[in-house]
Amino acid sequence: MIEHAQREFPKEACGLLAGPKGTIEAIYPMRNADDSAVTYRLDPTEQLRVFREIEDRGWDLFAIYHSHTHSEAYPSATDRRLAFYPEAVYVLVSLADPDSPAVRAFTISDGDVDELGVTVS
Repeated sequence: MIEHAQREFPKEACGLLAGPKGTIEAIYPMRNADDSAVTYRLDPTEQLRVFREIEDRGWDLFAIYHSHTHSEAYPSATDRRLAFYPEAVYVLVSLADPDSPAVRAFTISDGDVDELGVTVS
């Protein structure tokens, strides 16, 4: 995720994490259809392909990730409004300090944000 965010900088990067029963087996870097430094939208064609692959493998969507290029790793008002998957974890990668990327994870439901512990390896 961090490498993807760094490659896409100064635009926001986005993607999905999936695996069986609450584990992460695959990272799916995706194209940001917004092609923007301040917003993201998963490319719909890629999203459909990845959702089908996840389903075919019998996996679950674990998390949706995206980067913030100039702000902290915390869901913005837009992120909260567009959090359409309350069962998913939302992972944010901040490149506000390019030498020290920050990664944080959250659940977002009805606009309410709860932070989760995260270990990046």
